[in-house]
Amino acid sequence: MTMTTLEKPESRRTKLRTSQAQTRVIAVANQKGGVGKTDLAVNLSCQFAAAGKRVLLIDMDPQANATDYLVSPETPIEKSTADLLIDDSISLEDILIKDCRENLDVAPADGDLSACQIRLANDINMQFKLKKKLKEMKESNGYDYVFIDTPPSLGILTVNTLTASTDVLIPVQTQYFAMDGVVQLLETVRKVKEDINPELSVMGAVLTMYDRRTILSREVASRVRHEFNDGTVYSTVIPVNIRLAEAPSYHKSIFEYDSGCNGAKAYGALSEEILSCLED
Repeated sequence: MTMTTLEKPESRRTKLRTSQAQTRVIAVANQKGGVGKTDLAVNLSCQFAAAGKRVLLIDMDPQANATDYLVSPETPIEKSTADLLIDDSISLEDILIKDCRENLDVAPADGDLSACQIRLANDINMQFKLKKKLKEMKESNGYDYVFIDTPPSLGILTVNTLTASTDVLIPVQTQYFAMDGVVQLLETVRKVKEDINPELSVMGAVLTMYDRRTILSREVASRVRHEFNDGTVYSTVIPVNIRLAEAPSYHKSIFEYDSGCNGAKAYGALSEEILSCLED
């Protein structure tokens, strides 16, 4: 396994204690696909909402997996995040699926986001599109947390998300090439922070698809923690769990689908750990 020494991120606890009054906008990002990114965004959103927080989940992935996760096929989606980014007259409020769950609203995505990227590429202010719409929303809405599910790339949609966010949460799959995408993502975060969004901070990394029976998972977990040597890897790990894989096909969070499974217990513990860091 090839590991690259990472620039030390800003201390998670120090950063999180400085701005508790503002809405936290958390980008869930990793340019590597299949790392449990959407599971992380959806299940944390649902658990934060269940804990009484006002939460908005924004789907910025053209695959629209977060949308499909929570929104039933019978629910009409008239406008999506593609419309939000392309049309200056459309606000976040215009596209929301309100009360998708108690305390949880969803800004849905669809396949039009793919074509949207081409149009945005010719816009001089393309990286500020989501930030502008979120600023308007935050001035009129009482969200405590905004989670944004991003595509598995470092393209225009991810840059838009990082420009609009206060924090980045990184899922890291406990497999051989775990750090490959992370190194490039952290470099992108650094550039966005320096050039566009000085408030942006790496909130932490979450180890996903962990199989405690294998030497590889244990070894990768140890090496990832070593690379993030300042404590920015959360203690809770998300295990390989068949119920987690099944839940999206029923359009349910893991807590709705099987609250007693290992996956639900892990996400419950992770939510408590993150909230403790955010609000301690």
